[in-house]
Amino acid sequence: MENFQLENKDSIQIKASNAIRKAILRGDFAPGSKLVQDQLAKQLGISRMPIREALKQLEIEGLVRIEPYRGAFVSEIDMGAIEENYVLRSELEKLALTKSYPSMTKEDIAALETLVQEMDSTRDTEKFVQHNVQFHKELMKHCEWKRLATFIQVLWNGYSQQTPDFLQGQMEKSNDDHRKIVQALKADDPDGAAILLCDHIAETGKRLILYIKSNSNSK
Repeated sequence: MENFQLENKDSIQIKASNAIRKAILRGDFAPGSKLVQDQLAKQLGISRMPIREALKQLEIEGLVRIEPYRGAFVSEIDMGAIEENYVLRSELEKLALTKSYPSMTKEDIAALETLVQEMDSTRDTEKFVQHNVQFHKELMKHCEWKRLATFIQVLWNGYSQQTPDFLQGQMEKSNDDHRKIVQALKADDPDGAAILLCDHIAETGKRLILYIKSNSNSK
């Protein structure tokens, strides 16, 4: 698999998780396939330890099942779980932005505008993802409900950060949504911005599900 490689970011374990997750969602590893740690480690040029930890993370995400004494196997992708993830994210981030807005400053909004400009100017997927994550964090950074922030962080782990790798035109569409959210905040319309954020996340989830179904049918 020529596209099965590590990305140049984060820890070795996260790199391994990203590479294996991407291959599963792309359909390179069919449901039921055994994921051999030695083989994966050799392909990615790393030791077995980060592979083992990566497979545990992917099991939590529902992409892999680990069977005692037998090893790790690719699970059937649970479309319902993906839909649940994005619906929860859309509603919880909407709430977090609403809670964050009263403490948001002009400098905060300027920082959001800068991130939008940086996302506009890059064609590098990794840089876009990093700016995208930061954009969403900036929207919620004044939210004082710590458990809400924790729930959102859990939902962010996994495929949520990798949609630009799969969805054609995702970077452009996503940043157009970001721009509209910032415009609503500048117009002192937090409710409008929250609705735009909710729709932005939900629509991405729908597009990801369509991509996975289409990719699965073409195999």
